Amino acid sequence: MTASSLARATAEASRRLAVARVSHRPCPPVRDLLPPGDVHAAYAVQARWVTGREAAGARVIGRKIGLTSPTVQAQLGVDQPDFGFLLNDMACPDGAPVDMDRLIQPKIEAEVAFVLATDLDTASVGVAEVAAATGQVVAALEIVDSRIADWDISLVDTVADNASSGLFVLGSQPRPLDGLDLAGCEMVLRRGEEVVSTGTGTDCLGGPALAVAWLARTARAHGRPLRAGDIVLSGALGPMVPVTAGDVFEAEITGLGTVRTSFTGGNA
Repeated sequence: MTASSLARATAEASRRLAVARVSHRPCPPVRDLLPPGDVHAAYAVQARWVTGREAAGARVIGRKIGLTSPTVQAQLGVDQPDFGFLLNDMACPDGAPVDMDRLIQPKIEAEVAFVLATDLDTASVGVAEVAAATGQVVAALEIVDSRIADWDISLVDTVADNASSGLFVLGSQPRPLDGLDLAGCEMVLRRGEEVVSTGTGTDCLGGPALAVAWLARTARAHGRPLRAGDIVLSGALGPMVPVTAGDVFEAEITGLGTVRTSFTGGNA
């Protein structure tokens, strides 16, 4: 594919996803528009969307890592992690209801969020560098969403769609990282009284800090490194769970307490 034809393809993929976002009607996959398996082209589509949102006044406040859990990878038929951007209007307060009309076909997952105190912008980043840069960690819920009909996604589709991002909720009990064993933490996600998802820190690329280290290296390679103040959703600790109107979810993560959300509006 020539440079000009690739530019047309990324523009058309961006347009398809934009129509889905505005209309709240899911669209066909965009992988048919892009070169087969071309993740770089998919990130170009993602970048177009982020740039457009920033031009319209939105602020990037962090990043999300997707597809860190082997269970979630199996659910979606992919074999590697990806990342997307967090914007200021994606943040929802702990315990506050979320209007389903903001979403198309949401699912929910529990994870550990890192809030950076310093930049993570060096060529070599490991767990030690992540620990040194982290100001606090907190239990989080990510409300993932896909603009692709029926979640029929490949890696290219989800990357182009900002890593299937939707909204997110940070818990109200931030903690310093010191003394926490995040790789050994256990997560339980409940819908009402029913346990609907479980997992451990090692289910997230071997540990949440390892996932953040992967993101730091990858984000730097893509030309937009992690900065002080960024929120990083480090990836699912267990399987995603579908969401319907009326649902109430609470996640508990060892050492980090709980985080809660509920869903109103929409069609049950």
